[in-house]
Amino acid sequence: MCLGIPGLVVEILDGYHDQIALVDVSGEQRKVNIGLLEESPARPGDWVIIHMGLAVEKTDAAGAAAALDGLRLLRDGGAP
Repeated sequence: MCLGIPGLVVEILDGYHDQIALVDVSGEQRKVNIGLLEESPARPGDWVIIHMGLAVEKTDAAGAAAALDGLRLLRDGGAP
């Protein structure tokens, strides 16, 4: 099982062949490799799921919220 963290693409950074994006993850901006999303490239305003610095899939706001809820459950030991 792998954990994915949702983030909102803020901008595609110049100089990386459109493979590095600035992504907002819970209020903190991080550089994320979006190169795996070639078939459906991520653009500013898109939500992505990040694993180990790589965007592994696109999602929507509801999917991002569900992922955050799941991470909170893990943090809290599975308690509702």
